[in-house]
Amino acid sequence: MHYKLTIPARINLLGNPSDANEGDYATISVAIDAYAGAFVQPAKDLVLERLADRNGGYEPVDRQEFPCDHLPLPYTGELDLVKGAINRLYQHSAEFRAKVVQRGVHLATWTDVPRQSGLGGSSLFVLLALAGLRTFYDLEPRFHNDYFLAELTQRVEAKELGITCGFADRYVPLFGGIAYLDYRGKLHQRALREEPFVAYERLDDWVDELPLVVISTGIVRDSGDVHGRMRPRYIEEHDAWMARGGAMPPMVRFMTGAWETAWRGKIALLERDWPAVGALMNENHRLVNEMMAYCGFAEGAGRINNLLIDAALANGALGAKLTGAGGGGSVFALTHPSQEGKLMEVWQRAAAEEGLTEARVYRPKIARRGLVVETE
Repeated sequence: MHYKLTIPARINLLGNPSDANEGDYATISVAIDAYAGAFVQPAKDLVLERLADRNGGYEPVDRQEFPCDHLPLPYTGELDLVKGAINRLYQHSAEFRAKVVQRGVHLATWTDVPRQSGLGGSSLFVLLALAGLRTFYDLEPRFHNDYFLAELTQRVEAKELGITCGFADRYVPLFGGIAYLDYRGKLHQRALREEPFVAYERLDDWVDELPLVVISTGIVRDSGDVHGRMRPRYIEEHDAWMARGGAMPPMVRFMTGAWETAWRGKIALLERDWPAVGALMNENHRLVNEMMAYCGFAEGAGRINNLLIDAALANGALGAKLTGAGGGGSVFALTHPSQEGKLMEVWQRAAAEEGLTEARVYRPKIARRGLVVETE
């Protein structure tokens, strides 16, 4: 059988980065219509490819082959996210270990999500690999369920590849829609089944659209580098505070405030109170900007990001903030309904003035479906 998989990117509307990265509180996150995908088919060996869109079709730009009994796969700097998915699944699934030596698989991945854009793009490769292998090898769905795949994806990035990361990017693309994600009990990122799974509460039955505009700046930054500085500081201050008591330390105060924007934002979203949602976005960004400055980032969330946010607010946006780790990536804004076009023009002018030749401005739609698997 041949399979085609597609999966959406995500933005964090409110609450980030308290998704068990710097804390274990909650976010409101949204799957959006920017996609990555995979083609899965039989092969003699393990064949891994990365595809690029060229001349209206997908062509391979990286390709590696391995014997089916050559596991775990070596990390070489190419296709390591897919290799990490295979290695971690091999470690956790006896069924996969038994089946993979019996027949090979050709797994080819592609993405239309801008690289390191703050939209959770790296996680999509891991999710696609795990979901593709689950489908191709007909792995037991009760054990290899979507919650398991999301949790395993976080371990692939954190444990296999040493990327500091939380959980929103690993859940939202699989499940889709708008959701309130509760991360309580996940702060220390313990082994699978030794901490709760994320509680994923869908909100898009009540909120079926959002008047949003996104700008991917084209400035490449590694979210792991940002969180790799902030998360250890949070853990140190949090654990010392829990042991000694006293006044809430700065990092815990920042993240408690971020969580408050999420739970209050859920109420505002259900009431479709756009000004209140916008105000909470602005508060969330203020907290992140101050936290990043506190952690030694001289420009806080980044000069360009803050410039774009200020431009949006000066031109009527209700709220604007980061969706990723800061320093680059993407910014998004909530506008009055029907005012999206005006903001797009504002950001296009600002990008041109700043020489952001790789910037992309667009109006995202909610991807109500997460992972989609089709038989070809």
